[in-house]
Amino acid sequence: MNTKPDVYLFGQVLGTHSFLLKDGFLQPDEYAEIREHYFLPGGETGTAATVLSSLGVSVRMDGTWIGSEVAPMLKAFYADKRVDLSPLHFTEEDPGVMDYVVIAGLVRSPMGRFQALFSSGKRWWNVPGEADVTGCRAAAIDPFFGKESLLAMEICQRNNIPYVTIDSPHDSLLHRNAAVNVVSKECTSQHYAGMEPEEVMKRLMETASGLTILTQGGGDMLYGRRGEAVRRMKPFSVTVRSTLGAGDTFKAGCVYGLLHDLPDDDLVRFASACSAIAISRFPLPLHPPVLEEVQGLIERKE
Repeated sequence: MNTKPDVYLFGQVLGTHSFLLKDGFLQPDEYAEIREHYFLPGGETGTAATVLSSLGVSVRMDGTWIGSEVAPMLKAFYADKRVDLSPLHFTEEDPGVMDYVVIAGLVRSPMGRFQALFSSGKRWWNVPGEADVTGCRAAAIDPFFGKESLLAMEICQRNNIPYVTIDSPHDSLLHRNAAVNVVSKECTSQHYAGMEPEEVMKRLMETASGLTILTQGGGDMLYGRRGEAVRRMKPFSVTVRSTLGAGDTFKAGCVYGLLHDLPDDDLVRFASACSAIAISRFPLPLHPPVLEEVQGLIERKE
């Protein structure tokens, strides 16, 4: 593994049990047939690492502590990929963080114990170290780990490393200092209920030093920078097999664009193409987008 990977990722890394149903989504008191079931790396950072490696980017991954049930799967999965797991903390004290996702086409429902974990008062993730970050040319920071997420941001700032974050509100430090902040429809529903997307974008752009992108599922993406007009772009049209990992793949596409200094329009288009390919297949970790097919999808649309 290269001692200086291209990208440092800090955030959620877990084991995901995904269940693709055969005939529609779960209904109360009705039997549902499982078509496919997998146990693979997941989480916002785990999925982004998988996608970036597939795009030819070397990654150093940091974040969630990895327990005894997740560790063997995680190590085996990344053994032949460009993903450095050395910062991760492996523990035998618990099975590890896992979630369970039921999927049927456009509909999915995740389950887990994250509320209990976050309310436990215990830290179950790493403290980022400067040595793990320095030398990287770009980063991505999940906002979920409080002062440790802010520490990762501070290390990036000290070393002039631009970073991508996700779902960070307009008044947060992670948003204000990010090169790219990708805000989902779920985030706007939580923090900006009742506001129109354009109004949310203007509020985000006013406090941003970088690019803000608002994704809306199948709706237009809105994006722009402070002092600019809000721009729009339609997502790519594909046949959806599973939406699991779509947002995480979009984030990975933004990191790739940041790493390669893509102009804003090209960065958003590239990330959207990555996400479109991701939702057209299942399971994503076994079939992540590769650079040639992302470029091909963009060329076909143009």
